[in-house]
Amino acid sequence: MATLEFENLAAFREIQGKPLPKGEWVTVTQDMINAFATATLDRQWIHIDVERAKKESPFKSTIAHGFMSAALISSMIGELILIKSMTMGVNYGLNNLRFPHPVPVDSRVRLVSTVKQIEDFNDSGIKVFWNCELEIESIAKPACVCEFIALVFEA
Repeated sequence: MATLEFENLAAFREIQGKPLPKGEWVTVTQDMINAFATATLDRQWIHIDVERAKKESPFKSTIAHGFMSAALISSMIGELILIKSMTMGVNYGLNNLRFPHPVPVDSRVRLVSTVKQIEDFNDSGIKVFWNCELEIESIAKPACVCEFIALVFEA
């Protein structure tokens, strides 16, 4: 998958309403899940206790935190687009965040996204609204669906 490149914010605006290419698959490992659990202090056994999850979980394995799925979105968008004049990007928020299906450990996920809307923000930035779906390989329901909002600035 090739990264879409734009010279500046004006050129990037032309993608409004259009889908981005599908992202690359990312494997969600137990090490990633454990690191997220440590960082967020969310150490529920369903995420970090491999043996207990095999025995007691309806999923028969550990699963990623829902918010871990959402947290992957900004980096996945960054893999899909490059705005050469961009000096900084900031996560602004999420609308309509849902986690339709858990992500079992060692599953592969990828981003499917469309640039829904672009608005001016201050003198040197834009607010971008992305419709996002995090697909799980071989599972019909997505891991995460949301409207992701980011601020993008250029010099």
